[in-house]
Amino acid sequence: MSEKSRNSIRDGNPEEIVDDADDGDRDYVASLARGLEVICAFTRDKPSMTLSDVAKVTGMSRATVRRLLLTLVREGYAEKRDRDFSLRPKVLQLGYSALSSVGMLDIVQPVMNALSQRTQESIYAAVLTGDDVTYLARSTPDRVIAVSINIGNRLPAYAVSTGRVLLAGESDEALRHYFKRVRLEKHTGNTVKTIQQLRTIIEETRALGYSLVDEELEVGVRSLSVPIHDGAGHVIAALNACCPSMRFPITDMREKLVPELLAAAKSINERFSRS
Repeated sequence: MSEKSRNSIRDGNPEEIVDDADDGDRDYVASLARGLEVICAFTRDKPSMTLSDVAKVTGMSRATVRRLLLTLVREGYAEKRDRDFSLRPKVLQLGYSALSSVGMLDIVQPVMNALSQRTQESIYAAVLTGDDVTYLARSTPDRVIAVSINIGNRLPAYAVSTGRVLLAGESDEALRHYFKRVRLEKHTGNTVKTIQQLRTIIEETRALGYSLVDEELEVGVRSLSVPIHDGAGHVIAALNACCPSMRFPITDMREKLVPELLAAAKSINERFSRS
């Protein structure tokens, strides 16, 4: 972004600014980019923030952040209570719109339903949103004891198998930026402890084609995920099975569930290729 445009934004003027330095043409709308950056600043660990908090996270001026936040509030994507701002469920429409535009939910949901009934485990589809994953679809089995994650839940990417599969699909440059900014929080005794350890895990995930997480976010829950690709071969989502640890040993998950999820993902990928 040019210095002139950057100064204009940080001085509290996030109008539509044309800038050709970021993407090689003159169609770059800086205010839209900044608005999306503000949305992504809200995470599971920071669901509610003051104007100053958001300015600190994004590196923008308070004046710029104020205009963007109030615009989000006016449009129904955020709400303000006293000094705190938080996102509203309407934000999920952005994800649903993206998925609907490529027919993802229509393609993925039937496969998820069949997989859930066949394995009798909870099956989910999730996408990467900032440094978190957001769960956008689910299918639960008939059994009484099942892991339950609500649609719209956001979880830290580093601690869940969906996140690791999605991070493995990112470019090396994007991962470098992620590793620099992410802060690892200890959720259980098994949670990944260092960036180097996480980096190694992501590389292993790329090589294996799946991720298996053992009670790193929540004690008693194991999670297995595989990537979903679009017609061009890009990773666009993760297909996930969550299982109570007491019912599914790790060896059984590798031997029984990994083939099931890979076969389901292959079916989804083939449908995208034909769409």
